[in-house]
Amino acid sequence: MYAIMGVTGQVGGAAARALLAGGHKVRAVLRDETKAAQWRERGAEVAIASFEDIAALTAAFRDTTGVFVMMAPNFAPPPGYPNAHGAAQVLKKALSDARPQRVAVLSSVGGQRESGLGLITQVRILEDALVGLPDLQVPTAIMRPAWFMENSLWDIAPARDTGVMPSFLQPLDRPYPMVATEDIGRVIANTLTQSWQGRRVIEIEGPQRYTQHDIAALLGGVLQREVKARAVPRDQWEALFQSQGTAWPAPRIEMLDGFNAGWIDFEGGANEHVTGRTTYQTVLADLVKRAG
Repeated sequence: MYAIMGVTGQVGGAAARALLAGGHKVRAVLRDETKAAQWRERGAEVAIASFEDIAALTAAFRDTTGVFVMMAPNFAPPPGYPNAHGAAQVLKKALSDARPQRVAVLSSVGGQRESGLGLITQVRILEDALVGLPDLQVPTAIMRPAWFMENSLWDIAPARDTGVMPSFLQPLDRPYPMVATEDIGRVIANTLTQSWQGRRVIEIEGPQRYTQHDIAALLGGVLQREVKARAVPRDQWEALFQSQGTAWPAPRIEMLDGFNAGWIDFEGGANEHVTGRTTYQTVLADLVKRAG
């Protein structure tokens, strides 16, 4: 039995689907009972547990071959990241008490850094909280994927309506590692079915690296119109993010600065590095279909 958090999201859902497709038993961990029916129809067992409920999470994680854990996405965290610190301690306690046979943890490219991460700080907090699990004889795999290709969802409307893809990753001609969430889920599922001891770090990226010009051209092909990437000036970011409802845009800006400076990148070295198979064009075609 594999307990998977975040099944209603992109990564957790992909991991659960991959395990079910491989004939494995899955316990889908959800916060909302109204979203459980589709997972029961797929053949999964369902456990209802919020990110704050230690007892419910412990029960969901108990008697499992493997568990996938992640932070609830928060793109506008308050200063000091109190929610991330609280959630990390809840997961630490639940995993320590449940003692699954192994754990896969969703982190991010750059997760090895201790500062200058912005939004990625939240998964760094989770990495730090779970560092002692191997000492409890719970083998742990830290999954550090690249920039999600699915972030291009926000580019579809302006590209379709104006022919311009606003770009925060700069310079526009720099190739960045990116990956599809379907590939991340597939790697997580494969990792959980393996046996190991201690702590692993697994970096994940797509089959090639893409510039913003590359992505704009691919998006134009899917939309059947010319699309050009255009850099959003750095001095406009704060006001723009605030206009979109982000009360504290500093973490998002710090993260983007980290990517653009090369500070947020893969650690390399002794870490494992996995290359996915899903192309950006495939992801864009799906996003455009979903966006109507």
